Amino acid sequence: MSMLAPALPARKSARVEIAVVAIFIALALVPFAAAYGAQSYILGLFVRVMVFAIAALAVDFLCGFGGLVTFGHAAFIGLGAYTVAIAGAHGVTDMTITLPLAILVSALFAYVTGTICLRTSGVYFIMITLAFGQMAYFIAGSLAPYGGDDGITLPPRSTLFGLAVFKDDRALYYVTLGFLAGAYFLLRAVVYSRFGRVFRGARENPTRMATIGFDVFRYQRIGYVIAGALGGLAGFLLANATEFVSPAYMSWQRSGELIIMVIFGGLGTLYGAIVGAASFLLLEEVLAGFTENWKLIFGPLLVLIVLFARGGIVGLVTSIKARLTRG
Repeated sequence: MSMLAPALPARKSARVEIAVVAIFIALALVPFAAAYGAQSYILGLFVRVMVFAIAALAVDFLCGFGGLVTFGHAAFIGLGAYTVAIAGAHGVTDMTITLPLAILVSALFAYVTGTICLRTSGVYFIMITLAFGQMAYFIAGSLAPYGGDDGITLPPRSTLFGLAVFKDDRALYYVTLGFLAGAYFLLRAVVYSRFGRVFRGARENPTRMATIGFDVFRYQRIGYVIAGALGGLAGFLLANATEFVSPAYMSWQRSGELIIMVIFGGLGTLYGAIVGAASFLLLEEVLAGFTENWKLIFGPLLVLIVLFARGGIVGLVTSIKARLTRG
């Protein structure tokens, strides 16, 4: 079995629902726990976790359910972030404008590039998504009026009807959590809808789906646009969280990290993307405290997960529970 084989359940599982609820409850309680420690640092770290969890959800949707392994998804994050920064540089900071604009720009880029990328498949699809991602990266680096390679500082965080709601770190945290929950339940609804069944069927046997009358290309392009729009949402939130935007947001390394997060958590599970993003970023934070060469430790750990826990962390936990139950 390929490590990219999805682990989609045939019907809703009570255990999955409990796990998802537990994840969101735990995230909701983080600010209360942070009050007893380095609050600003902890909130900033977990906002970053949730932002990349949104992007990882989009990658899991494409890879795990659509069989579309993309290596350029970070471009959508960067486009969303740059939209916010550039609009802010021209005095437009209200999120009623910048948020839809960030999502729209990323969705349009996904539509245009997806129309080209989806004409290919397999390794060719991977390489062409990488090429478009790098194209966006180099274009961002050439924007001299907006910092070029050095990036651009967000003038203020986004406002809502003129109110500086994101100035408070807790407000930003809970808004990000709300968007993460919305992204998860949106994708779950899409996956189990008629569209989702066709989307998954196109992964398994596109020829058969086309034979029975479905326009496979159209369905895949819509899925690609949905994932791109979520990348733009993640970029909007990341720009507000860091108050800084740079071309590094679009690098192929960032796209690779998103794929690692998904595999690490559990491909084709959706909530595994959240687990993977949290595990990756928190483990990075812990290991970086011991050595700057933390990837030398993380790399072998990822290999072990892929070799011995094909379903990632989610699959590993499920397997352990099953053995304990049988025992």
